[in-house]
Amino acid sequence: MQKKKLNTAFLVGVFLLNGLVVQAQKAYFADGYHGGKWGHFPPKYTSFMVNQLLQHPDWKLNLEIEPVTWDWVKEVDPYGYQQFVALMQDQSSSGRMEYVNPAYGQAYLYNISGESIIRQFTYGMELLRKHFPTIRFDTYASEEPCFTSALPQILKSFGFKYASLKNPNTCWGGYTRAYGREAVNWLGPDGTTIPTIPRYAIEALKPGSTWETIASYNSKRFIKAALDAGIEHPIGMCLQDAGWTNGPWLGKNKGDYQPTEYVTWRHYFQQVSTNRILENWQLSQEDIQVSLVWGAQVLQRIAQRVRKAEQHLLMAEKWAAMDHLWRGKEWPEFGFRKAWYPLLLAQHHDCWIVPYNKVDSTDWAGKVKLWTDTTMEVADSVMSLEAKESLSSSSFMVRNVLPYRRRGVVDYRFANSKIDTGLVVVDADGHQVTTQWSRRKEALHLLFEVNVPAMGEARYQLKEKQYKPRSFAHLSWRGDELLVETDKHLLCLNANLGGVIRSLKLKDLGDKEWVDTSAFKGFNELRGFFYDEQRFRSSTENKANITVLEQGPLHLRLAVTGKIANHDFLQEICLTKGEPRLDIRLKIDWNGQAHIGQFNDEELRFENRKKAFYNDQFKLLVLFPTQLEEQRIAKNAPFDVTQSRLDNTFFSSWDSIKNNVVLDWVDVTDRQEQYGLALFTDHTTSYAHGERHPLALNVQYVGKGLWGRNYYLDGPTELNYSLLPHRGNWEKADLWQVSDVLANPLKLTSTQQIVEKERSLLDFSKPGYQLTALRWDEDDLLLRIFNAAGDEGPLRIDLKLPIHRAQLEDLNKVTIEELEIKRDANAAKLEIQMPRFGFRTLRIKMK
Repeated sequence: MQKKKLNTAFLVGVFLLNGLVVQAQKAYFADGYHGGKWGHFPPKYTSFMVNQLLQHPDWKLNLEIEPVTWDWVKEVDPYGYQQFVALMQDQSSSGRMEYVNPAYGQAYLYNISGESIIRQFTYGMELLRKHFPTIRFDTYASEEPCFTSALPQILKSFGFKYASLKNPNTCWGGYTRAYGREAVNWLGPDGTTIPTIPRYAIEALKPGSTWETIASYNSKRFIKAALDAGIEHPIGMCLQDAGWTNGPWLGKNKGDYQPTEYVTWRHYFQQVSTNRILENWQLSQEDIQVSLVWGAQVLQRIAQRVRKAEQHLLMAEKWAAMDHLWRGKEWPEFGFRKAWYPLLLAQHHDCWIVPYNKVDSTDWAGKVKLWTDTTMEVADSVMSLEAKESLSSSSFMVRNVLPYRRRGVVDYRFANSKIDTGLVVVDADGHQVTTQWSRRKEALHLLFEVNVPAMGEARYQLKEKQYKPRSFAHLSWRGDELLVETDKHLLCLNANLGGVIRSLKLKDLGDKEWVDTSAFKGFNELRGFFYDEQRFRSSTENKANITVLEQGPLHLRLAVTGKIANHDFLQEICLTKGEPRLDIRLKIDWNGQAHIGQFNDEELRFENRKKAFYNDQFKLLVLFPTQLEEQRIAKNAPFDVTQSRLDNTFFSSWDSIKNNVVLDWVDVTDRQEQYGLALFTDHTTSYAHGERHPLALNVQYVGKGLWGRNYYLDGPTELNYSLLPHRGNWEKADLWQVSDVLANPLKLTSTQQIVEKERSLLDFSKPGYQLTALRWDEDDLLLRIFNAAGDEGPLRIDLKLPIHRAQLEDLNKVTIEELEIKRDANAAKLEIQMPRFGFRTLRIKMK
C-alpha cells in the first residue's frame, strides 16, 4: 500500500513538472498597426504610437501603413514624425519596428495584374525610403488576405527574405488554408521559394466569430494546440487598426498564455524560428480562400474601372516608349506617376471590401471613379491623336504594342460624322484592304483590316476607290431560329427561348458541337433566384427579339433583346472576320429594385456564418453549358495559372470559403484536354461551375453584404465578356495571348513624320511570352517579360535599336547578369531564359 502511494506521488510530480516545462515554453506575438491616411489614421496617431513604445519597452511593432501617410504625418504631427523616424533607424533584428507591407495602396493582390503588384511595391518602397533612409524590407505580412500565389518571386526579387501567410484578426474577406506546422518554404509557380509562417494546420477559425482565427490572441488553447502539434515557437498576430487606442494588443497580462514575447517578424525569423530545412508547399491560388460581395453592382463597377485603367496605363507606357524612340517625344515620367498613384489607391483592399464607407466627403466607390478617371485621362493624353491631325487628309500609322506580328481589325471612331464614307483604306503599297463604315448611335466608326509588325507600326491611307462591300456573314431564319454563318462560325440563336445560342460550331474545329442542349439550361441564358418571388427566373421564359445592328465585310453585330422577370436586357453579340472569338456586351435595365440571391438576409448579424452573398448558385448568372466530358477548370491569376481542384465553386458559409475568383479568364476543358471553352471577363469577379452545373459568369447579386450593408441597384448593369472555343488546353490555345490582344487593341497613331511602310521596335522569337511592361527609366529602356505559356528554352529578342549594353536585373535595380549582344546590320539579338510563370526584367542601355 505504501509503495503504491509513493508511485502515485512520483507520477503526480512528473505530470506537474511536465506542466511547468510546457508552461515555461515561450510563445511569441507579432503586434503592430494596419491602415493609413486613406484607410484610417488619426492626425496625431504617430505620437500615440511613439508614446506607447516609450511606455512599454518590451513592445515591438510590425507596420502595414500606406506609405503616402508619412507625407501627411510630417505636416500634421511633426513631433511624432521626427520621433518615429528616429526609432525606425534601427533595422536590426533587435530593432523595435519593421515595415512588413510597403505596398502603395495595400491591395489584395490576387485581384489585379502581376505588373500592378510590382508597381504597388515599387512606388511604395520608393516613398518609404525617402522618409526612412535606413529602412529594410525583410518580411512580408498583412492584416488582410493580401496574398497571391506568385508572391515568392516578386518578394525575393525586391529583396524580401521571409513571409507570413497569417491574417488572424481580419478574416472578413477570407484567409489562407490551414496547413503545416511552424514554417514552410512557400513554393511559387515559377519554382521560387521563401521561408514562410503559414496559418498552422491547428489554427482553427475562432468559434463564434466571422473574422478571426484562434491565433489573433495568444490564448492558452491556441498555444497548447500548437505545442501539441510540435510547433516549438508558436506565434500569434494582430496588426491593429490604426486609430485603436489599446497600445499593446495583448494587454497588461500579454494574453492568456505566459511567457509571451512581442517580436518583429524579422526578429522571429532571424533569432527564434531559425530552422531552414523546411517542407516545400506549392501554394495554389485556391489555397487563398477569399471572398467579396461578387456580383454586387458597386463592386462590379470598381473592378471594371480598375481593370480598364490598369490595361490602358500599361499600354500608354509602351506607346510613350515608342514615341520617345521614334518621334523624339519626351518621356512623361511625371504624368505617369500622376496616373499610377491614384490607380494604386483604387486597388486598395478597402475600396473592394467596404465600397460604401466614407472617405473624406465621398465613399470608396466614389474615390475609385475619381482616381481611375485621372489615370484614364493621362493614358488617353499619351495615345490620342493630336487635334490638328486629320485622318482623311494624309497617310496614317496603325500601332501594335505587342511583341508579335498581328493581323486584325482596327475600329476607329470619328469625331466628325461628315466624313465621306465612300472612301476606302489602302496599305502602303496601294492595295485596298477590307473596309467597313459603321454609323452607330454615339459616332461614326471606320473598321479596316491591318497587318502590323511586332511592337511596331504600319502605314495606311484613305482613298477614293470603287468598292462594293459584301458581308462576310450569311443570315437566314428557320422558324424562330436565326442561323448565322461566317468564315469561322456556324451559329444558331433561338428567339422563342430568350435568344439563347442553341448551336455553336467552329469551321476550323470540324463538326464539333459546343452547346450542350441536354443540360436543361440555355447557352448564354440569364438565370437567377429572385427571392421575393421565391423562385428562379430565366431569360428563356420570354421570347426575345433578335435584330441586326451592323452587318458588313468585317463585323456582324446582333442585338438580342428580352426580359428576365420584368427587367429588360440586351445581349449584343459581335462576330469579326477571321476571329473565332465571340464578343458579347450585356446590359440590363432594371425595373425598380430586384432582390437576387439565396435568401433575404434582412436580419443579417456579424456573427452569422451563413450569408446569402456567398452562394453564387443563386445569383444571376449567364450560363454556358458545353459538350465536354468530365470537365476540368483552369483559371489565370497574377503570373500564374491554377488547375482547379474544386469539385464545385459553391459555398454558403464563412467557414467554407472557396476561391472562385476569375481574374482575366477561366477555361473549361474535357478531361483529356482535347477541347475547351474559354471565358474572358472585363473585370475581376467570380465564376460558377460544378459537376452538375455548367460554367457560368456572375452577373448580379442584390441584397445584404458584409457588415449588413445593403448592396442595391443603381442604374443599369453593363458588362462585357468573350467566349473562345478551342482545341487543347489553355496553354495550346494561348489564352494569355488572347487576353493580351483584348487588352491592347490596334490603334491609330500620329499622322506626322511618316517615313517607312512599316517598322518594328522589337520582336519575340516564339509564342507564350508576354511583354508586361516597356518603359523608360532615365536614359535606359526597361522591359519586363513573363513566360506565360512558353517552354523553358531560350527566348530570342530582336531589337531594332542602337544598344550599348543589356542587363538582367532584380526589382531593386540590382544587376544580376550582363547579357551577350549579337548584332547584325538591322538588329541586336538577345537571348534570355526563364521558367514557366517566371518573369525577368531587362535593362537596355542605349548608345
